[in-house]
Parts: sequence; C-alpha cells; structure tokens
Amino acid sequence: MRTVAPLYGSRRLRKIPDLSREAARRLKWFDFYESHGRNARLSCRHFGISPQTFYRWKRRYKPWDLKTLEDGSHHPEHVRQPMYSGELVAAVLRLREEYPRWGKDKIRVLLEREGLYTSASTVGRILASAKEKGMLVEPIPNYVSARKRSRKRPYASRKPKDYQACSPGDIVQLDTLDLRPLPGVLLKHFTAHDVVCKWNILGVYTQASAKTAADFLDSLDARMPFPVKAVQVDGGSEFESAFEEACQHRGIRLFVLPPRSPKLNGGVERAHRTHTEEFYEVTDSTFELADLRSELLEWETIYNTVRPHQALRYLTPAIFLNQQRNKEVGCH
Repeated sequence: MRTVAPLYGSRRLRKIPDLSREAARRLKWFDFYESHGRNARLSCRHFGISPQTFYRWKRRYKPWDLKTLEDGSHHPEHVRQPMYSGELVAAVLRLREEYPRWGKDKIRVLLEREGLYTSASTVGRILASAKEKGMLVEPIPNYVSARKRSRKRPYASRKPKDYQACSPGDIVQLDTLDLRPLPGVLLKHFTAHDVVCKWNILGVYTQASAKTAADFLDSLDARMPFPVKAVQVDGGSEFESAFEEACQHRGIRLFVLPPRSPKLNGGVERAHRTHTEEFYEVTDSTFELADLRSELLEWETIYNTVRPHQALRYLTPAIFLNQQRNKEVGCH
C-alpha cells in the first residue's frame, strides 16, 4: 500500500500564492502541531502563543480550506442607524455651504438659533457622512495671502552635502546680533566664526545693510590670518546685493542656509552668546561707536590669542592654528 505524505510549510504555500502573511504564519502552527505528535502545548511554546489563541484558530482551521486561517471581518452585525432627521441634515448642509470655513461647533450654535437642538458630534457625523457620499464638496481655496517667494540668488548657493570643512578658512560662518546697550540705541554686531580653528573677527555698525556687510568683509579679509574660501550666512537681506557681489569679486564661495535653520550656523550663534556675556555685559563703555570699536578690537585679540576654548581642548585659536600649520609643514 502506497501512502502520500502530507505537504507542510513552504511546499504547501507554493500552492496558495494569495495566502496572507498572517494566515501563512498560522499554517506553520498546525504543520508543526501535526509533525510533533499533535502536542498543542509544545506548539504554543515553540511559537510563543497562548493556548487560547491556538485552540481558537484550531476550531476554525479546515485543512482542505486554508482560507479559514484568514482574519475575518470585524464589522459588527448590527450597526446603529443614525437617529437625526432629514430636516437636520438639510439644515447642516445649507449652513456649511453658506459658511464653508465654519466647523461643527459654530454650525451647532447656528442650528440652535433656528430652533434645531443637537450636539456638535452629531453635526460632525453629518458632515463626515455627506463628504463620504459626495453630497458636500469643499470649495477650492483661493490663496490670496502674501507669501514670501525665494528669489534666485545670482551667486550664492546651498552648501553641497559633500563639502566638508577640514582646514581653517574652508567655512566661515557669518551672522549679525542686535545690541541695545542704552535706551533708544540700536547697534548691529557682526561676527565671523571659522568652524575649524574657532578664530573670530568682530565688527559693530549702526545698521545691518548689504553695504555694511560688504565693509565687514573687507575687515574679515584683512584680519583673518588665513585665506577665506567660503562664507556661510542665513537668508538675511544684509547678505545680498553688494555683499554677494563682494564675495563673487573676491572668489569666496557664498553658502546660504535654508529657511528657519539657525542650528546649521551653530558655531557663530554660540559665539554671539560668548561675546555678549564676556564682553558686552561686563565692559564699562560709553557705547559711542568709535570707543566701542576700539574696545571690541581688543576683545577680539583676547578671544583669539588669550581665551582658552573648550572646543579646542582649552587651546587658543592662535595656538591651535600654529599646531595645524606645523603638522602641515611636517607632512610636506
């Protein structure tokens, strides 16, 4: 007498290409159960399922119909029918079409004024059902609010993802800070921060315009102890027109940050805090522009040559820069 061995596991699944993943997983339970002496407890421990789950599916399982292992519909047999009247539906739709931006709470108040008392939840269900059935079509919005459109910059660009700052001057972050030292006095502080050696160039002006930013670029070029290859700025108007032309004329790449992303200029933002706390808040100055510029230049020297920087393992930017240059000379 010839016997035919039953198909288990993947061999049987090849014959049921449309079986869902969950049903295929349950089929493995019962294949294991049949091939291990019909031991239910062993099968439950092997697959990490509860006996209640196993026996519930065992009662449903029919070996000749693997579709019995599929999940059935969870829709209740008896669904509560809506109790609101047609008059209420018509009133809700009429008010919504008249005031298309008003929600269920406002429409409920209008209904009460007309003598139709219901809850905001009922109004919401009526609106949802009407949308689903196509009875309520939302108007196409007409955008009329003034929105800023990003203008195409003639020279500036986004920093490429593969551009990395490896040497001093590869990326110098530049930003401005508002100063209000005295009532009615507003000054603009400029900081240029090298991301590698932390060298800073500082300036203060009465306003932050493209012309003053271009003038500050002259100071940056004169006082930075290494050539600047790229400058990174935010989208402020002071870094357009004359400033952009000055960068292009000097051959300095200009990278502009995406909107609302000051964290990408985190180095210069942190430097602003240092200059505020360690210079402006403790300096006894008249805050006359000539005096302040002289005092700020002294602080710039202290910052670059005296102040230990935690980010540089408590070296000064000047010492760090010299060490970098010595390494390059040794390599050559």
